[in-house]
Amino acid sequence: MKKVLVTSTSFQDTPGEHQIYLNSQGFEVHYLRGPLKAEVLLPIIGDFDGIICGDDDVNREVIEKCKQGNIKVISKYGIGLDKIDLVAANEFGIPVTNCPGVNQITVAEHVFAMVLSYFKNIIHENSIIQNGEWVRLIGRDIYGKTIGIIGLGAVGKEVAKRAIAFGMKVVAFDKIIDEEFGRQFGIDYLKSVEELMANSDVISLNASLNHDSTGLINHNNMAQLKSGVVIVNTARAGLIDQDVVLNGIEKGIIAGYLTDVLEVEPMVPNHPFLGNVKIVITPHIGSRTYENVERQGKMSVENLLKYI
Repeated sequence: MKKVLVTSTSFQDTPGEHQIYLNSQGFEVHYLRGPLKAEVLLPIIGDFDGIICGDDDVNREVIEKCKQGNIKVISKYGIGLDKIDLVAANEFGIPVTNCPGVNQITVAEHVFAMVLSYFKNIIHENSIIQNGEWVRLIGRDIYGKTIGIIGLGAVGKEVAKRAIAFGMKVVAFDKIIDEEFGRQFGIDYLKSVEELMANSDVISLNASLNHDSTGLINHNNMAQLKSGVVIVNTARAGLIDQDVVLNGIEKGIIAGYLTDVLEVEPMVPNHPFLGNVKIVITPHIGSRTYENVERQGKMSVENLLKYI
């Protein structure tokens, strides 16, 4: 009997057709709660024929163990492949799949859930009311603000559509320019990240993380940020230097940092973001809805079946 390991907690925690689909294949299915470090995967990975993984540390050593063992495919639940050594996977002939074109609407909704919660003081007001007080804070409109989208791919385009519906002006930076989309929705493509930083009231980070995009917003270009900017990150923590966030908030340049992703997940104890009222954190749930987990889960199973 073929053995499959599932480490994605979203896949495990959400009942639905994706679980029924996997369990109907006649596999021996094992579950571990990720994201798993390489040292956890190394002694066990070779025993399985396939893995449906989340953001586990699938480094070169793990890939080599896959090759030495029975692994036929690494099926990523989700889109980002930055935690998987793709060079090693190609070298050792281990297929790696992901789930593109599935979660963009769900993540775009999360972007605006965070933006609106921040601009309208929803989180602070609820905390005040739950403590039995009645304090009416002053919020802000997003109408008329300029949102700069870094990474105008599938998710970024859905963010843009919703921003336009809210009456925001949209500017974007991406190495690949979709001129037809830009014309259709009146989006200005800017020539650099720095130009976008200087002209955006809100910045939405929606780029994939790779060698070129790591630290897109960093200490060298931090001064280009428009004063009072709100940055929302539903992509990868490594797109912006963590110290830039803290320094920018301290200097009053960054008014708020709203993030669904951290460099280490789960969050480490005593993280420097904790206790900062200008930082809003959700635990990597941007794509974690019943509808979307089922969609992504079924695709990850389908990808698995192509190779097993």
